[in-house]
Amino acid sequence: MKRGSLFLIRCFAILQLAGCIFFSTPVSFSEEVFWNKVDEGLFVGEFDSPLKSKTKDSKVTIVKINPKFYSFRLLCASEHSGVRTTAKKWCEKHNLIAAINAGMYQADRITNVGFMRNFSHVNNPRLNDSYKAVLAFNPVDPAVPEIQIIDLRCQDFEKLRLKYHTLIQNIRMISCWQENVWSQQDKIWSMAVFGMDKNGDALFIFTEAPYSGHDFINILLSLPISILNAIYLEGGPEASLFFSSNGVEFERVGIYKTGFEEGPYKAVAWPIPNVIGIIKKSR
Repeated sequence: MKRGSLFLIRCFAILQLAGCIFFSTPVSFSEEVFWNKVDEGLFVGEFDSPLKSKTKDSKVTIVKINPKFYSFRLLCASEHSGVRTTAKKWCEKHNLIAAINAGMYQADRITNVGFMRNFSHVNNPRLNDSYKAVLAFNPVDPAVPEIQIIDLRCQDFEKLRLKYHTLIQNIRMISCWQENVWSQQDKIWSMAVFGMDKNGDALFIFTEAPYSGHDFINILLSLPISILNAIYLEGGPEASLFFSSNGVEFERVGIYKTGFEEGPYKAVAWPIPNVIGIIKKSR
């Protein structure tokens, strides 16, 4: 990409974050230059955030997964001997290509904060009224998307929940109307996020650099990733992402959360109870 084009993209993103630009039609840029193709239907991108963090390098790491080529797995400690482990070890033990937090957990360090079901195994049977989104995959009905984020404000969850084997409730970040639904706050933290793009691809999203939730949503909306909607998975030192495929391997670990583990900045992978992973479909 020419320097001038990259400069225009960054300027647009910064102005969009500031709320200074409004267009009646979307402005789009070619996304191909931002992605490294690792395998068919599998891409990794590292994006420069237009809003710079006071710590680290302000990079946003994203794994883009085409569900035509990859299956999604929910692995829970409650279903696997009660043992929590790192995202990397979840991958190694269960032959996953990548894994990211499946959500925040309760004081028992096992139970998800929202509803969580994986086929016949129920990690948390209670729907949390405060959380307005549910990630759904492993469909029962071939007529529905293989994976989607169900927005409880604009979709019929009671009907859709019957069409999927795996359901994970988390906090909504970007609504079905492409709105940033988080208010601004002073606290900042590293984050793991799950998103869907407008082509139906799944996005494992990670920022080691700390931001407020509100600011990070605006960052995601400004990046050339065609994001459709997103849910919050985890923040601070518990946030984790591991990837290994075709010679490309990396581990991302949260380093910061205001008021908790604020420094020194040591990236140490924490054992986590629940992960979302991917495996390649057999052809």
